[in-house]
Amino acid sequence: AGGRQLGRIATVGADGTPHVVPVAFLYNAARDTIDVGGRDLEDTKKFRDVARTGRAAIVVDDLASTDPWHPRGIEVRGRGEAIAMPTPLIRIHPERIVSWGIDPRPSARTVAE
Repeated sequence: AGGRQLGRIATVGADGTPHVVPVAFLYNAARDTIDVGGRDLEDTKKFRDVARTGRAAIVVDDLASTDPWHPRGIEVRGRGEAIAMPTPLIRIHPERIVSWGIDPRPSARTVAE
């Protein structure tokens, strides 16, 4: 697995309200998943949302340059697992990946259905 990075996870609450918060994550190459951790993760709204819906998305972006303006990023959407043991984590299994500012043209691809 690679090093920890910072991104924003998106989940949906029981009432349909979107919930977006910053999180630490890592790419789990062995499983080809995005693994999200955090302090007291099992007690968080994001953990409960994923446990209930089985869905999540994460966005990682930055500015490659401010002059000229050059934002870049990637969004990963997919099936989510709220795993309690042995170490609590949210595991996102990519189904759709959208990127911008990384390749010459924005791209989107479905990786699982």
